[in-house]
Amino acid sequence: MSTYVPTSALPVVKDARIAVVVAEWNSHITFALADGAVKCLHDNGFKEKDVQVLTVPGTVELTFAASKLIETGSFDAIIIIGCVIKGDTPHFDYVCQSVTQGMTSLNADCDIPVIFGVLTVNDEQQALDRTGGKCGHKGVEAAETAIKMVALNRAIDEL
Repeated sequence: MSTYVPTSALPVVKDARIAVVVAEWNSHITFALADGAVKCLHDNGFKEKDVQVLTVPGTVELTFAASKLIETGSFDAIIIIGCVIKGDTPHFDYVCQSVTQGMTSLNADCDIPVIFGVLTVNDEQQALDRTGGKCGHKGVEAAETAIKMVALNRAIDEL
């Protein structure tokens, strides 16, 4: 019996395609997250043709786009990227709940991992802190997660 030893190194994944779906709402944040994700994928051996970036109007639409991309059978993982900043109304709660439930449902029902790259923050500064600031770069983290999940999915398929 083998013992699992966690590692910080990313697995090498060959012949994989990843889609990055980006909400246009709060684009100064979401596009920076997407840029980080795409750069990370390229830095880890993914070619231009292996990474497809699409945009949707807002965060709620991310689930629909991810679902349609899964249906194509063309991708090994989908990264959804959005940014929801809390305001004075309950809209924040509805949007966050909608995208979280949608992504969770897709992950439970489909064979393609959907990676949650959606910031849910109290203010713009918290979002900026997560796009390469003091809290790291959540777009890069989403891409790293996608790579790990593709490798995991392939390992499980070989069992």
